[in-house]
Amino acid sequence: MPPIPERDMTPAQREAALAVVQGPRGALVGPFVPLLRSPELMDRVQQLGAYLRYRSAIGTRLTELAILLVAREWDQQVEWAIHAPIALEAGIAPHVVDAIANWTRPHQLYPDEQAVYDFSLELLVNKRVSDATWARALAQFGEQGVTDLVGINGYYTLLAMVMNAARTPAPPGDALPLPGADDYVQRG
Repeated sequence: MPPIPERDMTPAQREAALAVVQGPRGALVGPFVPLLRSPELMDRVQQLGAYLRYRSAIGTRLTELAILLVAREWDQQVEWAIHAPIALEAGIAPHVVDAIANWTRPHQLYPDEQAVYDFSLELLVNKRVSDATWARALAQFGEQGVTDLVGINGYYTLLAMVMNAARTPAPPGDALPLPGADDYVQRG
């Protein structure tokens, strides 16, 4: 789903696109290109994302860690290309980013990073979180933080699904592509 030329946008699409461009993202890129086909959905999605990405109760560094785990789980090159550099800038160690990219468990995580890693991985892979992992995350972040962490995983899963379905190309940048992410396999 390529970008819609402005001259071809409906008034609702123009309004939704303008809200994204004038917000903290500054541009209509990534998942917002295909989502523009449903301007009301796009508007609601971007509002949710603005909270989760920029104001979540767990902070930017840990939010970016969770986003990388979602990108890896969904083999999502756009999310990875955008968020791997942001995660590094926010303080996630390069060895952690590399480990996630290569599906290996990173060592030397800070306790808050370990809580996000374990919680997110269990939720993404097992579709649930064990009582012990939940309790560790709750002790680390409180109820609002745990709720926001669930929201971050769900929101970026939605974006990954949108971009994978629309085959949104990754933007140019410094992030190396995820190994094996372009190998589409259909399960029967």
